[in-house]
Amino acid sequence: MPSPATADRRTVWSWCLYDFANSPFTTLVVTFVYASYFANVMGADHYLAVGSATTEKEAEALGTALWARGVTLTAVAVALLSPLMGTVADRGGFRKLFLLASTAVAVAGSLALFRIGPDRVFLALAAFVVANIAFEMGMVFYNAFLPDIAPPAKIGRVSGYGWGLGYAGGLLALIVALVALVQPEVPWFGFSKEGAENVRATNLLVAIWFAVFSVPIFLWVREDKSRISLKGRILTESYRQLRETFVEVRKYRQVVRFLLARLFYNDGLVTIFAFGGIYAAGTFGFTGEEVLVFAIVLNVTAGLGAVAMGVLDDRLGGKRSIEISVWALLAATLVAVLAPNKVWFWAAGIVIGIFSGPNQASSRSLMGRFVPPDKENEFYGFFAFSGKATAFMGPFLLGVLAAQFGSQRVGISVVIFFFVAGLVLLRWVDEDEGKRAAARS
Repeated sequence: MPSPATADRRTVWSWCLYDFANSPFTTLVVTFVYASYFANVMGADHYLAVGSATTEKEAEALGTALWARGVTLTAVAVALLSPLMGTVADRGGFRKLFLLASTAVAVAGSLALFRIGPDRVFLALAAFVVANIAFEMGMVFYNAFLPDIAPPAKIGRVSGYGWGLGYAGGLLALIVALVALVQPEVPWFGFSKEGAENVRATNLLVAIWFAVFSVPIFLWVREDKSRISLKGRILTESYRQLRETFVEVRKYRQVVRFLLARLFYNDGLVTIFAFGGIYAAGTFGFTGEEVLVFAIVLNVTAGLGAVAMGVLDDRLGGKRSIEISVWALLAATLVAVLAPNKVWFWAAGIVIGIFSGPNQASSRSLMGRFVPPDKENEFYGFFAFSGKATAFMGPFLLGVLAAQFGSQRVGISVVIFFFVAGLVLLRWVDEDEGKRAAARS
């Protein structure tokens, strides 16, 4: 494939379009539309039918808990699978093949969610878990292309372009889903509201969107296969490579320090994404429509921020860009916790949106600067591990504090701890040493 210094624009934009392709899965399935439908309708109706709940509120709580178990199972599976599968992809030259397989399974899972009726709740949950695991594993192999296709001096902005297009894709798909399927009295394209077919059809939109816009990466982004292991020894070589990485961990100590810091600040970001809408509704009285507008504004500002800060990333470095974003997120969270009214909360939310995209984009680009040329998939497997291994801690602690003090404000304040811990640990990351160890500077 072209070297990072000579990678052409078609290669870069084909790679970026994959973010545009897969983001509707996160926006429509995991976060907003199908997740809400599953928890509050499918799951709730099931628990009312079997007698496990006597009120709608209890049933919705049980449905939410069931969905949360599916998300947790995904996190555990990805955390366990990603380092090994990444290493196998490195040794076997399977990066694009694994990306294609992951994409196909995620698309098939989305199609299955459309076809599964409202009375088959556990089958729907199983289809979601399989599709979500495939989606997350696909991101391991997708991210691993970044250091190969982006020139070193532009890796920050290329990562930012990808994140920006991703937010744009998620937002556009959300608007299409709402306008054409969810909100109209008569859904478009002949779908009906019976059995929530119009809501389930949003998964069909996700599948088509994902399949169509992911085509360019498979056509025009080539994979470096110069370091493939001998045939029949791929698993042996993969285990050997993993062992060597752990044995030589001191050589990659900046990667370890960075991923440890990311464990914390990423948990803070995950918690904000998971509970921002709930906090807005419960503490500030946002209506469903206001929560939706809030989500749209956050997507727009996050996408714009990711693109704008990508250029700054290349000038200041990944570590400095991450620190700036975490400081801004910390300040905005503090304002959100203390906000006396909606105006202050809106201001905090906009700042969170502006800096959440850059935080994710710069994290991906800094990892790209630290990855040795022969271990891209393996190291991005560890990157995925750092994003999932403790992702349950923020929501868990938020729930404990909110229940203990009877206050969502106290619960959401736990995010401050995660951002502070991340900032403290980032101080020990030496970006220059990390690049020297990776031999990419």
